[in-house]
Amino acid sequence: MTNVYSFDGILVFGLLFICTCAYLKKVPRLNSWLLSEKKGVWGVFYKAAVIGTRLHVAVALSCLCTAFYIVFLK
Repeated sequence: MTNVYSFDGILVFGLLFICTCAYLKKVPRLNSWLLSEKKGVWGVFYKAAVIGTRLHVAVALSCLCTAFYIVFLK
């Protein structure tokens, strides 16, 4: 079980947030509603979706490495 206040928890939260926003970018209704703003607080969702789509290989490898670390090494 990861703790939110540890580095592992922040890393897992960040990766899941990026993956979720990249997935929501593929859904047309949610894309126009949630990811339409590019500035401000709502711009964080847009920027995470852009990171997830452009760096999908690096994000996927980071998810696999984090999962391996949490399951087997921690």
